Amino acid sequence: MELLMGPWPWYVGGAIVALVMVALVFLGKSFGFSSNFRNICSMIGAGKSCSFFDFNWKSQQWNLLFLVGAVLGGFLSAHYLSNDQIPAISDTTVTQLRGMGFESAGTAYAPTEIFGDLSVKNIILLAIGGLLIGFGTRYAGGCTSGHAISGLSDLQWPSLVAVMGFFIGGLIMVHVLFPFIF
Repeated sequence: MELLMGPWPWYVGGAIVALVMVALVFLGKSFGFSSNFRNICSMIGAGKSCSFFDFNWKSQQWNLLFLVGAVLGGFLSAHYLSNDQIPAISDTTVTQLRGMGFESAGTAYAPTEIFGDLSVKNIILLAIGGLLIGFGTRYAGGCTSGHAISGLSDLQWPSLVAVMGFFIGGLIMVHVLFPFIF
């Protein structure tokens, strides 16, 4: 049980991801979570009013099962297979975040100042962030997991460009916009 309760080394998780990707490539499938939103919308009938959702969602049932498994696995691991470990971050990062008003840095899994307090500002930030992520996912033709894991495994040039854009956008957010917002 000790093995399941603690964090696993990167090379174990990496090997599992690699095995899943080899299996998906062998089966001719492409991994990506954002496509499940399209599948769900198609499943509930959005294809009647929008051609983007008009496709055979049943061909993607395996991806929906993958989504259900990920949500269920996350719930089970968070509630039954973890000892509430907090990710280790550097002391410099903790100091910088606390200087920006994030007193929960280093003591909570997610910043309670954003996710624990649903003030008007936090709701607006989360809503705008969600809209930007949704727009970016559609504009890039997939999400970070689809491009960075599946697309790069398939040696797709557009996925490499998208992943570079994700990293550049993340750097701009952390070093330019984040200090401006907070």
